[in-house]
Amino acid sequence: MRTETAPEQTAGTSRKAWWLQLGVGALCLIAAGGLFRYAGERFLPAPEFVAALPGQSPPVPLEANRTPHPDAPPREIGPTYDGDAALPEHAKEVASYWLKAKLDADTHRVTGSGRIKWTNTSDVAVRQLWLHLYLNAFKNADTVFLRSPFGAGRSGDKAEEWGYIDLVKLRAVDFGGVDLLKNTAKHSPDDPKDETDIRVDLPQEVAAGATLTLEVEWESQLPRIVERTGYLSDYHFVAQWFPKLARLERDGTWRHFTFHAQSEFYADYGNYDVTLDVPERYVVGASGETIERRVEGGRLIQRQRVQDVHDFAWTAWPGFQQHDETIDGVAVKVLYPPAHERNLADTLDALRFALPHFGKHYGRYPYKTLTVVHPPRYAANSGGMEYPTLITTGGAWHDSYWNRGVGGVTIHELGHQWFYGLVGTDEHNWPFLDEGLNSYAELVAMREHYGESSLVALPSLSINRRSVMRAAAASYGEDDVVGRPAAAFPNFRAMGALVYARTATIMDTLAGVYGRANVERALGRYMRYYRFKHPGPRHFVAAMREVLGDEASQNLERALFERGRVDYTIRSVESQKTRKSAGIFDDGGRHTVSSGDPPEHDYTGRALVYRHGDLKFPVQVLLLAQVGSRSVQDW
Repeated sequence: MRTETAPEQTAGTSRKAWWLQLGVGALCLIAAGGLFRYAGERFLPAPEFVAALPGQSPPVPLEANRTPHPDAPPREIGPTYDGDAALPEHAKEVASYWLKAKLDADTHRVTGSGRIKWTNTSDVAVRQLWLHLYLNAFKNADTVFLRSPFGAGRSGDKAEEWGYIDLVKLRAVDFGGVDLLKNTAKHSPDDPKDETDIRVDLPQEVAAGATLTLEVEWESQLPRIVERTGYLSDYHFVAQWFPKLARLERDGTWRHFTFHAQSEFYADYGNYDVTLDVPERYVVGASGETIERRVEGGRLIQRQRVQDVHDFAWTAWPGFQQHDETIDGVAVKVLYPPAHERNLADTLDALRFALPHFGKHYGRYPYKTLTVVHPPRYAANSGGMEYPTLITTGGAWHDSYWNRGVGGVTIHELGHQWFYGLVGTDEHNWPFLDEGLNSYAELVAMREHYGESSLVALPSLSINRRSVMRAAAASYGEDDVVGRPAAAFPNFRAMGALVYARTATIMDTLAGVYGRANVERALGRYMRYYRFKHPGPRHFVAAMREVLGDEASQNLERALFERGRVDYTIRSVESQKTRKSAGIFDDGGRHTVSSGDPPEHDYTGRALVYRHGDLKFPVQVLLLAQVGSRSVQDW
């Protein structure tokens, strides 16, 4: 048990008839930001990170993440990255895919083939590859994903009809077309019931800097919609649907992991050239730009191309309505169900604000296109997700009449084009760098666009996003730390409260203390400098330290990687008649005798303020008298 002696200070003033009213806000203790008192008195040291499940690459503790490394951040990023002039035009091409996919709309099966070109960008030769076969998470009830206590996680449904991905062919072109399937592991490491994380042994080494080309064929059976992918009736949302290479780090470590219900993804940047083949009556939305579209034999053939991304997703449904518009130089396509014109209007309103807003704060959007998918109501579980140049939103047709749900989801998912999308952080090990920072960016955008009614707007009730974030952050107390792997959280409620809400509240607190413009400048430099570079926590903390200073970065680290909290309390409050000192006093050369009798109606109020928490933020103490007078003291 860690303990710490908390400093205290007395705040007082002398005014007439002080009445210090607690519980109704007459005496207010105002933290400079938003990290307020959490329930409970415990303060426990943060646990060491331990791999939550067999077969996962171990998460990296913060101290290990600080070890000197060739990619270590400079002490200063500098004002060059306050603007876009130094932004890279392209990512380093590491893993590129040329794929063809045919959808059987009756069986909900995708047959695929193609080539994968991979470059070993590490400093060492490798003799094996790792492939993510994400759809196997829905193969049976014994997978890591579905046997977890949270089942299908955020979507809330188990797979009612199973999904899987079967490798049919895997050959190494550079090694004479040798068949790699016979040397491919049949299940995830140390977990014979899971097949989402597969090792592929190679017949010879791939040297550092060398390139390997694979020929691949596979079949993907889509599940009934679960965790933002699958089908329902004739609607299809196709995500994590192809064999996908894991990311190899600079030191030769493969960042591979089984697909967990709370975890998302981590992959290298590359280029995608994907040809989709669907029934003619279907409307298709997909990552990237459509470079070819034709109809043959009752089938729609649509070819997509996109550069500098780390994933590709698509959707097909005959019921989609389509709206096309150019926003901030980006060709935006919105696909939505019939009779959802009000939600379309809210989506467009959010996009018209958020695309230039995010570009201004975190660097310009580098892609030509953006596709926004609003699923039909019966397939709502595929909504609220992000992929490169494609996001999904959602909501009932009547939602827009009383809340900002559609606009909020649109802004949040669009923000992911920057947070994870353009920096490529490790969502599996460090989800706060993705969901947490994006939730803060969403909070800032919602406040700027919608004001104090940024969540609910009714004639007699306005609720803002910041208040909800603060309440959610407080709801989980201090039982866990923010900076840990997604799979290490006990449930999604904990992950939501800590990763999403508490990270956003931490950042909002820093903004309240050190200035919103300074926090935005620090975050903007981080996002621009590390575009396409896969930064980790130490890069983020260093960027914040550069602009905000050492005290801010120390508070940030305690808040993220320990159970750091702001906890100021009122130890005591009193109001008493003011007494003059008794005795003989010199006054202009004469002796004045004071009786010490208090003047009528003259009172002194005092409040003893005590700091329990270990985060040392400035605080204001406001003393408000019943008669309306007030005194403010900074501590």
